[in-house]
Amino acid sequence: MDMLPPSDVLVRYGGNLPRYTSYPTAAQFDASVGAAEADAWLRAVPAGTPVSLYLHVPFCDVLCLFCGCNSSVVRDADLRAAYARLLIDEVHRVAARLGAGRPVRHVQWGGGTPTTLPPESMRAVMETIHRLFAVEADAEIAIELDPRFLPDDYPPLLGALGFNRASLGVQDLDPAVQAASGRVQSLEQTEDCVRRVRAAGIRSVNVDLIYGLPYQTVDGAGDTALTVAEVLRPERLAVFGYAHVPWKQKRQALLPEAALPPPVERLAQRARIDEALRLSGYSAVGLDHYARPDDALCLAAETGHLRRNFQGYTVDPAPVLVGIGASAISNFPQGMTQNVPANAFYARAMETMPDSLPAVRGVCRTGDDRLRGEVIERLMCDLQVDPAAIGTRHGISASWYESAWPALRQAEMDGLVVLDGPVVRVTEKGRPFLRNIAAVFDAHHAPAGVKRHAGAL
Repeated sequence: MDMLPPSDVLVRYGGNLPRYTSYPTAAQFDASVGAAEADAWLRAVPAGTPVSLYLHVPFCDVLCLFCGCNSSVVRDADLRAAYARLLIDEVHRVAARLGAGRPVRHVQWGGGTPTTLPPESMRAVMETIHRLFAVEADAEIAIELDPRFLPDDYPPLLGALGFNRASLGVQDLDPAVQAASGRVQSLEQTEDCVRRVRAAGIRSVNVDLIYGLPYQTVDGAGDTALTVAEVLRPERLAVFGYAHVPWKQKRQALLPEAALPPPVERLAQRARIDEALRLSGYSAVGLDHYARPDDALCLAAETGHLRRNFQGYTVDPAPVLVGIGASAISNFPQGMTQNVPANAFYARAMETMPDSLPAVRGVCRTGDDRLRGEVIERLMCDLQVDPAAIGTRHGISASWYESAWPALRQAEMDGLVVLDGPVVRVTEKGRPFLRNIAAVFDAHHAPAGVKRHAGAL
C-alpha cells in the first residue's frame, strides 16, 4: 500500500476511458458506415496481402455476471448448428470479395464460448476456412475455452484442426468471489482443462485473471496469481481490471455493487498480482499482459513489433482483421465495421440479404485518426513514443500535439512519464495509468461526466 499513488493522483486519473484496442474506438461507430464500406474495403485489400480472421460465437452455457461480452445462453444444439452454418456462409462471402487463396496469418475464435458449437459444426467451419483461404503453416489458430464446459471430444478435435493456442478464464480462485461473480470454477477443473488441451498438442495456454471483483482482496488476488503461475504454468496471462458498465451490460447490475473494491484497493490488487507474476518468472507486456521471457509476445515487445487489436496484445502483423459472426468487428486501414450485434438479427440479415455483408455500423478513419492511432498503439505497446517523429512521417508538423503538453507535464510531475525532448516514456509507476496517458492524444475522448467506458483504474 505504501507504493500506491497519493489520493490526488487517483482523483486526477480516475475518469472513464476506453481500453484503446482500436482508434477510433467503438464509441465512435455509427450507422453511416456499414455493408457498402465493408464490401469496398475487402475488395480493396491488395492481392497477396495477408489477413487475419476473428470468428465470434455469442453462446455460453452460463452467463458470468461480470462479463461485458456479447453473449447469451443458448442450449439448443440445432440453433447452435444453425449459427455455425451462418458463419460458413459469411466466410464464403468474405472469401469471394478477397479473392481465392488469400493468405491468413491468424485465426481467432472468441465469444461467448466457441466450444458451444457442436463438434461437427466446428470442423465444418474450419474446413471451409482451409478450403477458401491459404492458412499459413505457422499461423496462430487460437480459441477461448471455458474449463467448466469443455466436452471430452473437443480437445482432440481442436488438436486435429490445427489449433495451437487456447485461452481460458480463471478470474479469481476465492470461492466467495466466484459465487458473487456468477462463475464457480475449481482449480481442479482448470488443471484438468489445461492438461487435456496440452495432451491434444495445443502448445500455448493463456489464462485470464481479473481484479476489482466483488469481495476480492489484495491477498486473495495475489494468491490466485501465484497459484495459477506455479500450478498451471501458462505461457501467457492477461490481467484485466473488472469493467463495471451496468448501463451497457444489464447483467452486471446483479453484482453486489457495495462489495466492489474502490480504486485504491483495485490498484493494490493489481500491484500484488504483478509482484506475484514477476516473482514467478513472467515479464510484463504492455498494460495488462504477462508472458514467459521466451514467448513470442515478449520478443515482439522487446523488438517494437507488438501490436494491439480487439483481442488485446498480439504478434499478428496482418494489416486487415476480418470479423465474422454476430457483433464481430473488422479492422481495415480505411476504417472499421461491426456486424449486426444480436444473433437473431444477424441471422435475419444473412438470410434476407444473401448478396451483402452483415455489417451495420462502423467508422471511417481520417488522416488525423491514423496519426493519433499510431501514436496511441505504440504508446500502449512500447510504453514510449515519439509523437513528433510519427507526425513527420505522416507529413504533419512536429507541433501537431501542442495541446497535449500540459497533461504530459502533469503526468511527469506525478511520476507517470519521463519527457525526453519529444519522446514520452512511461515509467513502471505509470504502467497502470497507460490508458490515461494514451487519452492525452485522443481527439474523440468524451468530456468529463459522459459515461461511455468503464473507470480507468
